[in-house]
Amino acid sequence: MSATAVTSSDRRAHRGRPWVVVFALVFVCSYAGNQFTPLLLLFKDVQHYSTTVVNEFLGVYVFGLAPALLLAGALSDRYGRRPLMLVATLSAVLASGFLAFSAHGVALILLGRWFAGVTVGVAMAVGTAWIKELSEGPYDPGADLQAGARRASLAFTLGSALGALVAGAIAQLTDLGEWLPFVIHALLALPFVWLVTRVPETATTGGVAGPLRRQLRIPAAGHRRFVRVVVPAAPWLFCGAAVAYGYLPVLLGDAAGEWGLGYATLLTVTTLVVAALVQPLAKRVDTPSSARGLVVCLAAMAVGLGAVVAAVVADSLVVGLVAAAMVGVAFGIGIVSSLLEVQRIAGPADLAGLTGVFYAVAYAGFLAPAVLSALSGWVAVPVLLGALVVLAALTAVAVLAAYRRHLPAR
Repeated sequence: MSATAVTSSDRRAHRGRPWVVVFALVFVCSYAGNQFTPLLLLFKDVQHYSTTVVNEFLGVYVFGLAPALLLAGALSDRYGRRPLMLVATLSAVLASGFLAFSAHGVALILLGRWFAGVTVGVAMAVGTAWIKELSEGPYDPGADLQAGARRASLAFTLGSALGALVAGAIAQLTDLGEWLPFVIHALLALPFVWLVTRVPETATTGGVAGPLRRQLRIPAAGHRRFVRVVVPAAPWLFCGAAVAYGYLPVLLGDAAGEWGLGYATLLTVTTLVVAALVQPLAKRVDTPSSARGLVVCLAAMAVGLGAVVAAVVADSLVVGLVAAAMVGVAFGIGIVSSLLEVQRIAGPADLAGLTGVFYAVAYAGFLAPAVLSALSGWVAVPVLLGALVVLAALTAVAVLAAYRRHLPAR
């Protein structure tokens, strides 16, 4: 469809707010990715899987996530947002469908986790770009320039929070945690198989001219602003989140006792809800003339990780909760500021592709708990966490050095 060829259904969509449908779909896809996180203790303690097998459940998610992030955005820049987001919707249903039968074997869990990774990867790369494009004229002419990034970030954080909250609460309070959370999610996702077809297509340029391999290279990924400002900051977003609600509940497991699963859920929800609530502040902090938003994010992340160290040393559930909230502040500011940087750097031909590259780099931070756990046999955990604090601060200094450099053309 050309830029001037608008269907009658598209014209009807212009009179509403089509970004709301994509917002809800990204919400549901993010929900799919994070509902499994608080259930790790359940699968270990109830189904008696070893730590190695539980780590495989986490790892197979990455095998679906990484290629989806790197390929889906570029493919949607070439072929359109709608078909790729339909793939994400179907993948979400399959993910929860397989996981609902998790009691019947490891293979079904692995399949479910792989499809969950695909779901989140496509939604983050393509859905973020689609929300941005629908948050401007002619679809939403009253929206400000930052609306697309804020809405995409909010959909991701709230969906991730609710997925963890529902699954964790059901598992902590009932005996239905092995299947009911996934059935609920599948029922939420199914209507979007139809709803996504009602959203106007915005990727009408055909992407980067030439063969598909040229599109997959994502030229904007080589932009100096992206390489020197966005890339150094990106892994800290999910590094902080993974430590706050993935690793900290393990470290405070003895203090939490039989409420360990509930405490892990509380840390997850606290981190992500605070990240969502802080987005009005992120709007004020960000500026197109400097990297102020990312510098503030990294400084706040260093403080939040310092609070994690304090929680571990004091073996305090309360300090752990405060630390999760502080990491949430950094995460909320950082993800909005990063997406705004990406959207200023990318052009219409590779917006989704560059968004996917950003998320792929950012999700690398989720490896932090595995690395810390592997090193903890040789180095004390507080020392390792303290090293993260120092590295976050040094990254803030490095980003500060490129504060106003390599700004994209307005």
